[in-house]
Amino acid sequence: MTYEDLICEANSENIEVYEINFPKGIKGLYCDGYISINKKIETAKEKKCILAEELGHYHTSVGNIIDMKNISNRKQELIARKWGYERLIPLKLLVQASFKCCTSLYELAEYLDVTEEFLKDTLQYYTNKYGLYAEVDNCCIYFNPLSVYKFNYEG
Repeated sequence: MTYEDLICEANSENIEVYEINFPKGIKGLYCDGYISINKKIETAKEKKCILAEELGHYHTSVGNIIDMKNISNRKQELIARKWGYERLIPLKLLVQASFKCCTSLYELAEYLDVTEEFLKDTLQYYTNKYGLYAEVDNCCIYFNPLSVYKFNYEG
């Protein structure tokens, strides 16, 4: 999935996506059917990761959550991030990538077309959600270190 694919997905939800110049530190915002991505972000890969989170806000957040001192707002921020993690890197895709011989985080991030930071955050999220491993498609995914093993069922 590319940045452009996510823009099309947003448009299909009647969300308009704009790239604008933000002050330093702001990468993206969602508000009332509009997503703004910082034009200064240099790679489509990073923009895609930001856009996934902002789409997560569309799907999961309620109200103005700008004030991060508010615990409820921080929770909504995390929920939107989790939505983005699962949208861009579902467990089945981790299995698929492992069978494409991705052996390092760098190779995996390249294959998935995400930033290494987004990949690391996603793996940490899955570790927090499932523990040391998760089972999917007759495979066991260990999150740290990342490895995938296919079950061999012979009766």
